[in-house]
Amino acid sequence: MTFAAIDFETTGTVKGYENEPWQIGIVLFDPASGGIDEMWESHLHIPPTRPFSKYAPGRWAQIRDDLAAAPHFHEIWHDISSRIAGVPLVAHNAGTERTILTRLAPLTPFGPWHDTLKMLKRGHPGLPSYKLGAAVDAFALAPMLKRLFPERTFHDALYDAAATALLFSVLAQNNGFHACAAM
Repeated sequence: MTFAAIDFETTGTVKGYENEPWQIGIVLFDPASGGIDEMWESHLHIPPTRPFSKYAPGRWAQIRDDLAAAPHFHEIWHDISSRIAGVPLVAHNAGTERTILTRLAPLTPFGPWHDTLKMLKRGHPGLPSYKLGAAVDAFALAPMLKRLFPERTFHDALYDAAATALLFSVLAQNNGFHACAAM
């Protein structure tokens, strides 16, 4: 069965502005095999005068010109919807991705959603941290991510979506799909 891990990188909250995504990453994968079937990403348009939160992570400051020339969400909606429609969605702290996606495509039903953050807290209550990076380290997923993305790291939407897909696969295989209750 195919699942889609999704991640957005955003501008963060700035007074007078809505939190806007500047990058989307989607990874289609089969959690039973742990295999990744497809990876897709895009930058999203952010006007050059639009401020980012000083706390917004990622490489947005180095690619402001690219973001100004990037497509608007509605221009790539077909590419996005063709990958996530009708499949279970997975995210780390899924409320964030669900909120952004619902705001950008309000009349589109998505899901069911599976949240690796909730799965970790429920299945591994003793972890010192539940951040995605800590989970990747705890389950020894870093070498595989390094092979997939030798030049990337966390707070890159495609990297984070792949990390989430791999983490979900490990958690689902270790705990069975009953631990992945849909939201």
